[in-house]
Amino acid sequence: MSKEIERKFLVRKDLWYAVQKPSGLTIRQGYLVSEEAKTVRIRVTGTGAFLTIKGPTRNATRDEYEFTIPADQGAEILEKFVTKRIEKIRYIIQYKGKKWDVDEFLGDNEGLIIAEIELTAETEEFVHPPWLGDEVTTDNRYYNSRLAENPFKSWE
Repeated sequence: MSKEIERKFLVRKDLWYAVQKPSGLTIRQGYLVSEEAKTVRIRVTGTGAFLTIKGPTRNATRDEYEFTIPADQGAEILEKFVTKRIEKIRYIIQYKGKKWDVDEFLGDNEGLIIAEIELTAETEEFVHPPWLGDEVTTDNRYYNSRLAENPFKSWE
């Protein structure tokens, strides 16, 4: 069984914008199934497409299965079968021996920036980059599947 252990944090924009970063990768993704117990996602990037199945989150851990699919089929599935989507630019940042995925959201989620780190254990320690803000790992409003349904711009 494949497990994902991931923690999420808001990003302090004032400090993030000053960071030298590599080119970002545009990601378009949508949800074929979006329920509390499971999600099934299609993700299309400039380099490929992926079908991902995720189970329920317990603390920072959940089951995850990801499959590479042909890019043209991924784009076709996204266009034909998905109504709830998000788009973002992902930056891969190495900091103190750890890889961070920092997502700047676009469209109806513009203005939201989230950093994610995958760990080998929920108790694994890591150094917080200076641009890291509040942790939102257990706040389901920040799940990508929820942002597709209830975009950041609609929050009060």
